[in-house]
Amino acid sequence: MHLIQILLPLYDNAGNTFGEELYGKVRRELTERFGGLTAFTRAPAQGLWKDAGKTRRDDIVVFEVMVEELDADWWRDYRRTLESTFKQDEIVIRAQPVTVL
Repeated sequence: MHLIQILLPLYDNAGNTFGEELYGKVRRELTERFGGLTAFTRAPAQGLWKDAGKTRRDDIVVFEVMVEELDADWWRDYRRTLESTFKQDEIVIRAQPVTVL
């Protein structure tokens, strides 16, 4: 079993919020494909990173799904789709093995 986490930005590069329809589309896609998801949207997380000596920041929401088998190729393609949809240089999708107790 794997836990897949998708970190999605709340704002575009100009500081404008993304419309709820984008997140709704992602929720529908993941729910249809994987049978459900968990979305952490109430208290946005902050992502920080260094870029050219400056600290950059993103407010993000996290979507999670659990899968039996990890299809890395599908997730790579989906990440590229999300990067285009959300107009981002990079969106983080990470996977970790989990044991359900």
